[in-house]
Amino acid sequence: MIKIEWTRSAITDVKRLRDYIARDSEAYAERFVQKIVEGVERAAFFPYSGRRVPESDDERVREVLFQNYRVMYRVEAERIAVLMVIHGARDLSQIIPKPWEIG
Repeated sequence: MIKIEWTRSAITDVKRLRDYIARDSEAYAERFVQKIVEGVERAAFFPYSGRRVPESDDERVREVLFQNYRVMYRVEAERIAVLMVIHGARDLSQIIPKPWEIG
């Protein structure tokens, strides 16, 4: 099993998403976040099982999908770096720099 590290950006994404959902249901917000975390934890056992991020040319940049959200991560030698949690309808071409170009 490989170590998982969440970037500050990804943590902020999850917190904002959780706060938004919690406006309607605190319990659903907690379950939603838990499902996102569980999806990433599965990648710790099979790092390349997530699909390649189509917008990236880097084979190591992967994502797991949960409902309408994309959880992007990069497979590194000793860890998985969770880069971003983003709604699937968002246009990544508008995000500069790309999450996989940082660090």
